[in-house]
Amino acid sequence: MPSEAAISVQDDHVGRIGPNAVIRVAEALRAVEGACSVDRVFRAANLAHYLISAPSAMIDEDEVTRLHRALRESVGRDRARTVGWIAGQLTADYLLGHRIPAAAQLALRCLPSGLASRQLTTAIARNAWTFAGSGAFAARHGRPTIFTIGNCPICRGLQSAVPCCDFYTGTFERLFARLVHASARVVETRCLAMGASDCTFAVTW
Repeated sequence: MPSEAAISVQDDHVGRIGPNAVIRVAEALRAVEGACSVDRVFRAANLAHYLISAPSAMIDEDEVTRLHRALRESVGRDRARTVGWIAGQLTADYLLGHRIPAAAQLALRCLPSGLASRQLTTAIARNAWTFAGSGAFAARHGRPTIFTIGNCPICRGLQSAVPCCDFYTGTFERLFARLVHASARVVETRCLAMGASDCTFAVTW
């Protein structure tokens, strides 16, 4: 574990998550399984109204938890992991296209990877309220860089023999690959669904 002090985040925006956690899952599920599966999963999660009018503001984290549970129950563990991964990558693409200024992206790409990682890690921690909901997010810069989410909303209430939070893994990996180092990889090493106390993500490059 790196020796540098961790960045812990406990934000007032508890219980709310950005709409990408729903919108990009719908896009990824449609690409992998087809429109019928999208309708089936969203109905099972009692979120069919989002297929008529996509959310445009922060949503209740319980909706995200229900969606990922319904996804897993509908398409199975492995397919759900694939959909979650693609949805995470699509979320990162949205952030790169609409939320992270082009000048900031260029500045990160021009930095040595270690310094770029430190700055990106700080930015992710600062914005954790948009994706972790009431989960407790912490980050520790280093090699590897470590992110943890306690009471993670993606896998809350699930039981699994393998990690379940591919949505976060895909998001983090795409951001680091585009802004820090092309060979960046992210692995979820611990998962609440596996009985761990938190979900832990290790970033290497």
